[in-house]
Amino acid sequence: MSEGLAVAGPDGALRCPWALSTPDYVTYHDEEWGRPVHGDDALFERLSLEAFQSGLSWITILRRRPGFRTAFAGFEIAKVATFTDTDKDRLLTDPGIIRNRAKIDATLANARVLADWAAGDLDELIWSFAPDPATRPVPKTLADVPPVTPESTALSKALKKKGLRFVGPTTAYALMQACGLVDDHLASCVARSAP
Repeated sequence: MSEGLAVAGPDGALRCPWALSTPDYVTYHDEEWGRPVHGDDALFERLSLEAFQSGLSWITILRRRPGFRTAFAGFEIAKVATFTDTDKDRLLTDPGIIRNRAKIDATLANARVLADWAAGDLDELIWSFAPDPATRPVPKTLADVPPVTPESTALSKALKKKGLRFVGPTTAYALMQACGLVDDHLASCVARSAP
């Protein structure tokens, strides 16, 4: 078997190999990753979680997602934008999240920026960078999945230009993968979208 090919899971179905290390990953892979996500608050949550993931494994974030949702008021932009220094101090001591000052500061700052946008603007901006699926080769192995693309680099620049933080090209591409702007499930993966 070549490295990076889809692997049979506990039910015998082929999946992307990264999805099989824990049951949490199998569920996330099968039900969420690569599925279209719309809505400003939902995209703010994904953008924030991808930023918190930077330098860590995704399973760390995935397992703490309920804690993040509680700590950040369900990632409702309007609510997070009103967080005070007292809220920031609370977040810095919350064991249910990643207590990284720079990432917490970025999440709060991003919420304040986004609170001034019209409803739907974040959704529209992010989805405007979705590449045409017909122009993207279907990955056969993990080696075929890039960490960064021209679209993710452009999305990162657009988000930074609008004042958002912790949105580098790699984070932007992880967001694109997680939110279904691209389908990076391997060709033989059971979760791959039908052509």
